Amino acid sequence: MCERYSLGKTKQELESRFEAEMLEDFQTRYNIAPTQLVPIITLNSPKGFSHFYWGVTPEFSKNKPVALKFINTKAETVHLKASSKNAFKRRRCIIPADGYFGWKKVGKKTKIPHRFTLPDSEIFSFAGIWEEYENDKGDINHTFQIITAEANEMNKDVSDRMPVIFRREQEKIWLDKFSQEEQLTALLQPFPTEEMISYPVSPMVNQISVDAEFLIKRTGPMDQFGNYTLFG
Repeated sequence: MCERYSLGKTKQELESRFEAEMLEDFQTRYNIAPTQLVPIITLNSPKGFSHFYWGVTPEFSKNKPVALKFINTKAETVHLKASSKNAFKRRRCIIPADGYFGWKKVGKKTKIPHRFTLPDSEIFSFAGIWEEYENDKGDINHTFQIITAEANEMNKDVSDRMPVIFRREQEKIWLDKFSQEEQLTALLQPFPTEEMISYPVSPMVNQISVDAEFLIKRTGPMDQFGNYTLFG
């Protein structure tokens, strides 16, 4: 699963990497959480960034935890389920990122946050789908889900699922309106373990209100009580 991610890049870096224009201001983000408004790129508008809510709007969530079914959808069934197959055909998107977080269980009660990313702080994207709906006030809202696949060996320490990660070549196929279903489903695979890195980060990432660069920095390994140790 994917419940938190980072996008610690500038507007200029994102525009250059995705060859798309961002009309709105953007501040680097280090702790993106569900219900927040973040940049994505859609099948319908691949040359510009759109800003959609992850999962649901803040109004809908009313400060309550958001169910995983709203923020993630499974690669194995996204093209089959009644709730997502239309979006799979017509409303695909990519979600720019430079890392995401998972919590590794250590001991009986302690979970240590880890960051998963690519070497050299490479910008990548998650595969996603998006929806449009009208709220009670008549306003049009847009939300997206991140597609997940079975976890690779590195991710199995924190979850049995991981977000589907794309590089440029996969993004082009995903955002091509002429791509066939077989081409699209073939993309939805676990990212190779040998092409990823993971390391422990500050437990402050648990707090959604904290959004600072130190959250993506490596910390020392911790023991089952959350104390830093020389061993890891």
